Amino acid sequence: MARHRRPRRTGRGRTHRSRRQLVTGLVGASALAATLLTLIVDPAAPPAPDRSPAAGTSDVAQLPRH
Repeated sequence: MARHRRPRRTGRGRTHRSRRQLVTGLVGASALAATLLTLIVDPAAPPAPDRSPAAGTSDVAQLPRH
């Protein structure tokens, strides 16, 4: 009786390992990029009015109208 099976694939292990390494590298790179952006970029919102600003005033912030 003849067996009807697919032939065994030989390159699947290497492909799976390569994809896993690629995903791991991309996750690491995105985490590093997020960390660097957090350290470099200043927040766009002005400081709250009840707190003293750490830096100078913003040109974008609106002046209060009392």
